[in-house]
Amino acid sequence: MKAALQAYHARMQRVLEYIDRRLDDDLDLDTLSSVAAYSKYHFHRQFTATFGLSVHRYIKLARMKRASYRLAYRDATSVTDIGMDAGYTAPDAFARAFRQRFGQSPSSFRKSPDWEPWLAAFGPFDNARSKLMQKTYTTDDVTIRDVPTTPVAIMEHRGDPATLGATIQRFIAWRQAAGLHPSTSPTFNVWRSERRPASPADYSVDLCVGTDQPIKANGEEIKTGEIKTGEIPGGRCAVLRVVGHTDNLEPAALYLYRDWLPASGEEARDFPLYCQRLSLFPEVAEHEAVAELFLPLK
Repeated sequence: MKAALQAYHARMQRVLEYIDRRLDDDLDLDTLSSVAAYSKYHFHRQFTATFGLSVHRYIKLARMKRASYRLAYRDATSVTDIGMDAGYTAPDAFARAFRQRFGQSPSSFRKSPDWEPWLAAFGPFDNARSKLMQKTYTTDDVTIRDVPTTPVAIMEHRGDPATLGATIQRFIAWRQAAGLHPSTSPTFNVWRSERRPASPADYSVDLCVGTDQPIKANGEEIKTGEIKTGEIPGGRCAVLRVVGHTDNLEPAALYLYRDWLPASGEEARDFPLYCQRLSLFPEVAEHEAVAELFLPLK
C-alpha cells in the first residue's frame, strides 16, 4: 500500500513540476491529465482530493505567486508585463484580481507590500506543495564538509516573521545598489531562532551576502547601521542539499536534528543552523530552486 501511495504521489508531483516549468503555457486539463497518466474524466477530482484545491485554482495561485515575487523583488519588469505573464490580457483585469486576493493594487504592493494577507492567500497553495509531497531524506543525502570562513554583509530581521518580506525587499534593493549580484556574491540565511517561536516578536534571522568589500548604506530606505559586517565561521558542517520549493526548509532541518544528528555520533558546534541559497525563485521555477542547509559540527 505504501509503495502504491508513493507512486501515486510521484505522478501528481510530475504535474506540479510540469506546471512550474510551463506557467506561461495553456495548461489545459487534457495536457495535465496526460502528464499524470490519468483519465481526464477523473484527474480533476483526483487533483482536488490530493491537494485540497482544484487544478485551475492551483495554476492561478502559482501564476499569482510568481507575479507577486516579481512585483516585490524585481523592479525592472513593468506591472503590465507581469500581469500578462500571469495570464491577464488587460492591466485592469490583473489589478482587480490582485486587489481582490491581496487587498492591494499591484502598484501599491510593489511600493509597500502588506505580507499578512499575502501569506493567508497562499496558505492552501503552500499546503498543497509541502504537506502531501514532503521529500524523505536519508543519511546518503548528508555530507560532511570543511567549509572556509566567509566574510558577509548582514541585514538582521528581528520580529514577526510576517514582516520578513519587507526586510528581504530592502536587502535586495541594498545589494543591487551595492553591485552584489547573487551570481557572484553568495546568499546566506542564518537562523537565530525557531521558525515559529512562541512569540512572533522573538523570531530572528540574518540575511547575508558574501563579500569582503567595505559596507555602506545606500538609498533612502537603508538606515545607517542597518547593514553590518560579520562572518560565517569556517569548520566542519553537515550539509543537506534541498532541491525545489526552498521557501520552507523546516522539514530538512527537522531531519538533520531529529534523525541524522543523534545517529551520527556528532555534536553541534556553537553557531546557528544556516543555509546558502544557490538558485532562487523567481529566477528559476520553484521546483528548480536549490538551497544547502549547514549544521555546524565540532
